Amino acid sequence: MIRLSALFRLPSKVKRRARRNRMATLFYLTLTLILLLAPFYAIYRPPRLLIRYFQHRWPDVLWEVTPRPSRSSQTVPGAVGDGGPDKVIALTIDDAPSEYTREVLALLAANDAHATLFVIGGQVEGREEVLREAVAGGNELGNHAMHDEAARGLDLPVLEAQIEKVQGLIRQAYRDAGAGVDGGGGGGGDGGPRHQYFRPGSGFFSTGMRALVDRLGYRLVLGGIYPHDPQVPYWWVNAWHILSMARDGGIIVCHDRRSWTIPMLRKVLPELRRRGYRVVTVSELLDAAGE
Repeated sequence: MIRLSALFRLPSKVKRRARRNRMATLFYLTLTLILLLAPFYAIYRPPRLLIRYFQHRWPDVLWEVTPRPSRSSQTVPGAVGDGGPDKVIALTIDDAPSEYTREVLALLAANDAHATLFVIGGQVEGREEVLREAVAGGNELGNHAMHDEAARGLDLPVLEAQIEKVQGLIRQAYRDAGAGVDGGGGGGGDGGPRHQYFRPGSGFFSTGMRALVDRLGYRLVLGGIYPHDPQVPYWWVNAWHILSMARDGGIIVCHDRRSWTIPMLRKVLPELRRRGYRVVTVSELLDAAGE
């Protein structure tokens, strides 16, 4: 004979089993979602450990620098000793020059900041004076080849010709600004910049490209703080991304030729300064790190 108490317990057991099944299903769905999203998150906000691995794996490519230890305890400039900035972060701006570049330069000057502008050669005609103004303002120019395209997809002889053509435009800008190197240094003694930097379009490189860049006397520069601003047209999202990932020795990658870059810099530059950062060029970053 079935006890009445057993009949009342049966629904409770069924409910508990159903609840456990729901919890297990929810757990596996959550785990699957995390596994699917993790690679995208690592691309959007690469962890410091990943950047360090890249730097170790490709030491000829610049991702960030290791700041000098205890800079504040060493002999430092008076402004720093008086409580001024003791952290450095490089700002790099791709796809210059454009209709927005002069406004970018004005924001840099207003915030006592400098940047490395990576020049697309196909955009220079008619904007030569903008490049001269950039150099005269203490900024530096890097090479971004001739067109806004994935450099990794180009044949190496084509890429070499593009790099050389753009470097001619860069040298002319330095000569026009009276800031070129007349002898020795990376400028080649013809009025060019002190150091030569190349950033491949789309940020992808190959072994052959690295060998080519090295042979031509360039340093391949990428970075570890990149808000993906060409794809994300919201200045406040990009500003949050940069400020949340800012670190001593880091390299910020952002883009000219987009209207939302201006309000983003208007937020980022004064905030970095408030946090004690000097916003500098790639060369200034390397100098600060003793490289």
